[in-house]
Amino acid sequence: MAFEISKSDKGAWIVHHSRKISRDTAAPAEYSALDEAGKATELLMRLGETKEANLKNEEVTAIAKAANLNPRTELPHFLDLLERRRLIDRAKGEVQVLGVNTRNVLGHASDIFDDAEPASHEIASIALGELASVAPIALSDAKEYIGDAFKMARSDVGEFLRRSSEIGFVDQEGDDPSNILLFNGNLFKRDSVEKAAKVLSSLSSAEQQRLAEVTSQLNAVGCLYAEKCEHKLGAVLFDKLKAAGVLEVNTVSNEKGDHAFVTMPGAFHKFVNPMVDDTFDMAKALVSALSYGLQLRPTTQGRILSVDWILNALISGRTIGPATAIGADYRVLEQSRVVKLIPANNGMFSMRLLKQEVGQLALQVLKRGDANAESINVPPSAPMTGYLGPEFAREQTRKKQSAPSKKHTHDILSALRGKRGI
Repeated sequence: MAFEISKSDKGAWIVHHSRKISRDTAAPAEYSALDEAGKATELLMRLGETKEANLKNEEVTAIAKAANLNPRTELPHFLDLLERRRLIDRAKGEVQVLGVNTRNVLGHASDIFDDAEPASHEIASIALGELASVAPIALSDAKEYIGDAFKMARSDVGEFLRRSSEIGFVDQEGDDPSNILLFNGNLFKRDSVEKAAKVLSSLSSAEQQRLAEVTSQLNAVGCLYAEKCEHKLGAVLFDKLKAAGVLEVNTVSNEKGDHAFVTMPGAFHKFVNPMVDDTFDMAKALVSALSYGLQLRPTTQGRILSVDWILNALISGRTIGPATAIGADYRVLEQSRVVKLIPANNGMFSMRLLKQEVGQLALQVLKRGDANAESINVPPSAPMTGYLGPEFAREQTRKKQSAPSKKHTHDILSALRGKRGI
C-alpha cells in the first residue's frame, strides 16, 4: 500500500502527533519537524479569525501563553516562521492575520512540515497514524509495512513502533505478541456506522441492546451527560467503549470539580470530515460550553433558552448579550479565540463569534434533536473554567483499565479489524 494522504488529513495528523509529543520530554528532539509544524499550526489557528484580524503584541503574548508556548523563546521563533511564509504581518506593535479556517491552516501545517525536511521516521509516524485509524492493524503487519515502505532496518522498525506507542501516536492492545493490535482514538471518525455495526457483533445481546439505546439517544440529541450514559451502559461496558474510542467523553471543569458528557466520534460525519474539520476540538469545546450553560442559569443571569437561536445569532455575526453567564461560561472559548468577550456594566459581558465555521459545526451537532433537554447537572453559580477533549479522557481510561476490560477492548478491536491487506 503506497502512502497517500491529502494535505488537510496530513495536517490533522501533524497536530495530533504534536500534541502527543508535547507530553513526552524526549519526543520534541526526536520529532523536531513534527513538533515545530504542530506548534506553529496551533498558534496560527488561535491567532486567526474568519475575517482578517489585527492583534496587539500583548494579545499575541497572551494567546501564546494559552497555547503553552514560551513567550520569550518559542513565540518569537514561530512569529518569524509564520511571517516568512506570509501568513502574518507585523508592524507598529501589531500582528495582522488573514482570515483562517481549519482546512487552510492544516494545509499550511503540511507545507511547514515538508519544508522542515522531516526525517523518515517522522513521515512514517503520519503513515502509521493514518493506517491505524482506518482499522486496527496487527503489530506484525505494521512492522512489515513500515520496514518496506520506509526502508527501515528490522531493529529500527521495532524501536520506532515502541516509541510510537510510548508517545501516543498509536495504542497497543493485547498480551500475546502474536496478536497485538495497533489503533488510535480516531478509529471511529471514519466509516462510523459500519464500524459500530461490527462493534455490536462483538458484544453480548444485553450489551448490544444497551449500546443501541445510548447510540439512538446520542443521534437524537447530540450529547448526553456522561453519568447518564454510564448508568445505562454499566461502568464496565462504558469503560471498554471509551478505551476503544467508540464513545467520546468531553470534560468541562469549574471549582466544584469535573463534569463530563458524551458525543459520538462521527458526530459531524454527515456534514464534514470529522478527521479534519474539528482537528482542534474547538467545535466540541463550544458544544461543551453551550451544553454546560443549558438550564443552569437563572433567566436573570442569561440562561440559554434556545441553542439554535444563540448559534444562529453568533454565526450571522451578531453580538449577543450582555449577560452575567457569558463572562462565566465562555472563558475557555475566549482563550482559544473561538469567541470574543466584551465587558459591559455590572459584571456582565457580551459575546461575538470569531470563527464562524466552529459555530456552524456546533450547530450541526446540537440541532439534531431537543438538545435543550440535556444539561450538565452542576451548580449554576460555578463558571466553566476548563475543557479537556475526548483524547484525554480516552488516555486516562486506558491507563486505569483492568486486565479483563483490556481483553474486551481487544475483542472490540479484533471485530473491527477483520481481514485486511496493506
